[in-house]
Amino acid sequence: MALEEDQKPPVARKSRLIVRLGSFLVSHSFLVSVISCVAGCIALLMLPVLAKNTYVSENALMPGSANPIFSNYHVLEANRLVKDIYDKRLLEDTTGVEIVRLIRKHMEDVGAEVYYHTFNSHDIQFHPLHFFSSNLHSAALQNSSGCNLNCVCPVGIIRAPRGDGKESIVLVTPYNSENIKLNEALSLGLAYSVFSLLSRVEWLAKDIIWLAADSRCGEYASVASWLKDYHNPVFSSDSGKIGLDMCYENNIFHGEDQTTFDGGDYDDFRRAGTMAAAIVLKVVDNERNDGDRLDIYAEASNGQMPNLDLVNIVHYLAVHRHGLHVKVGSFGFLLRSALLRYLGEMLQRVTRLIQSLNPGWKVGINSIDFIEGTATLASSVYSQALGVPTGPHGAFRDFQIDAITMELSPRTSLTNENGISIFLLRGGRLVEGVIRSANNLLEKFHQSFFLYFLTAPDKFVSVGVYMIPFALLLTPLPVTAAALFSRSAAPRAKPSTSESWNWLHSAKLVFIVHAWALGVSLLPYPISKIPRTSPTTSMLAWVTLSLFLLLTLYPFVGNSNPRAGDYRWEIQKSVIISGRINRPEPHVNHQFLNCSDWINAACSNVPYC
Repeated sequence: MALEEDQKPPVARKSRLIVRLGSFLVSHSFLVSVISCVAGCIALLMLPVLAKNTYVSENALMPGSANPIFSNYHVLEANRLVKDIYDKRLLEDTTGVEIVRLIRKHMEDVGAEVYYHTFNSHDIQFHPLHFFSSNLHSAALQNSSGCNLNCVCPVGIIRAPRGDGKESIVLVTPYNSENIKLNEALSLGLAYSVFSLLSRVEWLAKDIIWLAADSRCGEYASVASWLKDYHNPVFSSDSGKIGLDMCYENNIFHGEDQTTFDGGDYDDFRRAGTMAAAIVLKVVDNERNDGDRLDIYAEASNGQMPNLDLVNIVHYLAVHRHGLHVKVGSFGFLLRSALLRYLGEMLQRVTRLIQSLNPGWKVGINSIDFIEGTATLASSVYSQALGVPTGPHGAFRDFQIDAITMELSPRTSLTNENGISIFLLRGGRLVEGVIRSANNLLEKFHQSFFLYFLTAPDKFVSVGVYMIPFALLLTPLPVTAAALFSRSAAPRAKPSTSESWNWLHSAKLVFIVHAWALGVSLLPYPISKIPRTSPTTSMLAWVTLSLFLLLTLYPFVGNSNPRAGDYRWEIQKSVIISGRINRPEPHVNHQFLNCSDWINAACSNVPYC
C-alpha cells in the first residue's frame, strides 16, 4: 500500500488567491493602468464635492465667547503711532534709526520689556527653496561700500499676570525701516494698539511677544533669524550688540553718532515661554474694493500646515463676529475656465438627479462652488507641493509652532481717515479675539488636522480623502513595472549568462541619473556663497554647472543604454518605474513561463503573500 501511494502522481497545489490576483493585474497591466488613471482623475475632480465644513475641534478655544474690549480709544492710539511714524519719515537723513527708536519707546510706554534683535545679511541662512525666488542675495543686501546690511528688530514682551511664564503668543508685523509705507505704518499702529490693550487686561495667561520685523533683510529672514536666536541662545558678552563697526547705507544713517543705541536696551536677549501660536499681521491695499477683507496664508516650508483649529477660529471670528470677507489663495485663471464651468454644470445636474432619487444623500453642489473650490484646491495643492512658505509664518512652522499670516485690506482707501478708523476697530477686535482664544488653551494645538487641503475658507479635504485619488494615480507604476519585467524575463532562443544580468546595466543608468540629480540639487549652496551675484546670474550659473556635470557623467553610462526595440528596453523601463529590482534567488529559474510563475517565485519566501 505504501508503495502504491508513493507511485501516485503529486497533486498540483492550487496557487494562492493573492498570487492569482497579482497575476491577473500584471497580465492586464494596460487596462488596469487606464482604469486607475481615469478613476484617479475623477476622484481628484470630486474632492471639492467631498470637502467637509470646518469646525473647531478644541472646545477650550471658545472663539467669540467673550465680548471684545478693543475700543475707539485704542484706535486713536493706533492713529497716533501712524502719525508719529510719518512725522519721523520726513526726517529723511535718520528715518531708519528714528523709527526703530520710536517703536521701542511706544513698547516701553505700555510697560513691556524691550530689547533689540540685530543681524546682518551675512548671517542669513541659506534656504534652497528660495534660491530662485528669494531677494536675499548678497548683491541686494550690500551697500555701495561693500558692507553687509544690518537689520534691527525691536522686540517687546508683556508678562502675563495670570501666567507662569512657560507659554507665549507671538505677534509679528513686518515693515521696512528704510522706506516705510502707509500700509506698513498701519500694521504697526494696529499691532501697537492690540499690544497696549493686552498690557492692561487681567485675563492674560500667556506672555505676549511683539516682534517688529525689519524687512530690509527679508520678512522671512528677519523672523527666522530671531527664532533661531530664541531657541539657540548664544552666551557671549557681545552677542546682539550694535557697535560702531556696523555699516548702514549712507542714505539712511549719516554720522557715527546715529549708528549706536543705548547699551542697556540691547545687551540681554529676553525670552518668554514656549510659543503656543503666532500671528503675522499685515495691512494691504484692497484693489478689488469688495468690502473689508481678510486673506489667510497658512502654507509653510515643505508643505507643512498649521493645525486647522487656528484657521478655524480666525475664520469664525472674522465672518460671524466682525463681518469680514475671508479669502484663501486660489488660481484666478481657473475661475475663468470654460472647461471647469462646463464640468460644474454637469456635476450640478448629476447631484440634483442623485438627490431626487434619495433626498437623504447630501451631495448637492452648484457650479459656482465647484469652480471656486477647484481653484482654491489647486492653489493649496500647488503651494504644498512646491514647498515654499507663503509668508513669514513659515519660519515658525520650522520649529513646530502653529502660525498663519493675516492680511487685512479695507474697502476704502488707506488715506480715508474715517474708513480706516472703522477698519482698525474691526481688525483690532479680530486680533484680540484670536489671541484670547489661543490664551484659553491649556496645551498646544493638537485636536484638529495637520494634513489637509483647503477648498474654501470654511471647507477642507482631510488626508483620508485625498489619499484615495493619490493611491489610484500611483497604482499603474508598480503594475506596469511588474508587467515589463515579466515580459523581459520570458524565454528567448539563445539565452546567455550576460543577459541574466542586464538589469544591472539598467540599474547603473538609473544610479548615474540619480547621482547627477543629487549634484544638481547641491549646487545652489556654493553658488549662493559667490559675492555680488544677482538671481539671474545665479540661475545661469546653476544651469551651466548642471550641464557640465551631465557631460562629465555621460561617459560612465557606457553601453548600458538599451536600443529601441530591444528587450533590454523593457528592463530599463521596469527599473525606472519601480526604483529597484530584487536579485532572484540562485535556485529560481530566470526565464519564467508566465506572470503566475514570476509572482509565485517572488512570493515564495514571503510569509502570508
